[in-house]
Amino acid sequence: MPKTKTPQLKDPELYDRLRDEGNSAEKAARISNAAAKEGRSKVGKRGGHAEDYDERTVPELKQRAKELGLSGYSKLRKPELIKKLREH
Repeated sequence: MPKTKTPQLKDPELYDRLRDEGNSAEKAARISNAAAKEGRSKVGKRGGHAEDYDERTVPELKQRAKELGLSGYSKLRKPELIKKLREH
């Protein structure tokens, strides 16, 4: 998320719905802006290619957390790490 006071949302309705579903502000903004730019149906068809977090090893999960810029993950157990990644 940009460090401005008000993020520039292209589809505030979708953003609010995603936030109500429990998605993080960053994820909701990313999805709503992509949907506004490319169309909701096209954005929905893009996903589904990633390996399930439950099937990954702890080092792979920690690498993913590092890629996402998360902090405080080094001492987490696998279930806690998965939860942190899913809440991002």
